[in-house]
Amino acid sequence: MTRTTRRSFLGKASAGGLMVVSGSAWGQATVELPFAPSERALTKGFPQKGPMILQRTRPPLLETPFEVFDRGVFTPNDSFYVRWHWAVIPTEIDVGTFRLSVRGHVDKELSLTLKEIVDGLPRVELVAVNQCSGNSRGFTEPRVPGAQWANGAMGNAKWMGVRLRDVLDRAGVKAGATAVRLAGLDDPVVPEAPKFMKSLALDHASDGEVMIAYAMNGEQLPLLNGFPLRLVVPGWYSTYWVKMLAHIEVLAAPDENFWTRNAYLIPDTPGADMKPGQTGLTMVPITRMVPRSFVTNLKDGATLKAGTKTLVRGIAFGGDTGVKSVELSVDGGMSWLPTVLGRDEGKYSFRQWQAEVTPSAGNVALMVRCTNDGGLVQPMANNWNPSGFMHNGIETVHLKAA
Repeated sequence: MTRTTRRSFLGKASAGGLMVVSGSAWGQATVELPFAPSERALTKGFPQKGPMILQRTRPPLLETPFEVFDRGVFTPNDSFYVRWHWAVIPTEIDVGTFRLSVRGHVDKELSLTLKEIVDGLPRVELVAVNQCSGNSRGFTEPRVPGAQWANGAMGNAKWMGVRLRDVLDRAGVKAGATAVRLAGLDDPVVPEAPKFMKSLALDHASDGEVMIAYAMNGEQLPLLNGFPLRLVVPGWYSTYWVKMLAHIEVLAAPDENFWTRNAYLIPDTPGADMKPGQTGLTMVPITRMVPRSFVTNLKDGATLKAGTKTLVRGIAFGGDTGVKSVELSVDGGMSWLPTVLGRDEGKYSFRQWQAEVTPSAGNVALMVRCTNDGGLVQPMANNWNPSGFMHNGIETVHLKAA
């Protein structure tokens, strides 16, 4: 990865003057997903992006092709998935006139330039997974509405930026403040629709880990991933990771906006699980991610050589904490084998793993599960809720050994 310094970042940003999105979004080829509709466009038509699975054009929803995750723990910027709520997204950002506003229950309102943020505040770096709440929704049975993602609505990056806490300290948070509400430059297509905003409790916003990023993987943020600034909330689902961050408001009362009070709710049950048609459950905002693991070098339907050692590898992440262990099964989960974990890039990062298996002739159901540092283990089956949120059931790859 190329290391981005404050000076090089500002140089790149000011040299271009504008960051522009243009070009066709039509699919160039197709890719098969394991659920209906199975055929999707594989597009190269979005600026700063390589081949991506096209879920939707407006607003853009682009999924990372799964083979990308076998190449390493860091998801390349040009392959990093894209998810927007509203279609009115700036197609250009003037970095010279851009301002980040801080207002509300503060001693001093701020209007910060990009240069003031990059040069005037301590720089921090953090590796963290960004995952859509609905990642893997397409596997939900019975099916539910929403973007029918496979497993590619996630990515891992090294984020560079400043602490949200340092910005709040500069404004001076008044006594009685309870939350911080954040919004970007995107807008709804009709004025009656609620602007996308998300809130964090003040203690969380000020914990020193929540950050405002201006670079990922050593480069400027791609526009579709939030240029010039995006919130990074490590360990939490990406609904909180506000893109094109432009407005910070400190609140002295609970946030009643639609996206906090009414949207992104899950049943307050273990694993956010419920039965189709079940009623009377308490619903709460989705927040922390849960552990997941995947096989990345073998695909469903592949044939292995029976009686011969085969290397199996993949990635895992612990959700809101680190990976304690990853285990592999070749007998449908009756017994589990340890795997060797790769380099630890931080508790919020993907972690590579690998193991060798010697399959016997016949059908092989390869299963992988992660246990995080908090002792939480992936469940055997996926949960169900009407939004298709928080899937983390154990992945199975069906192979044949001959």
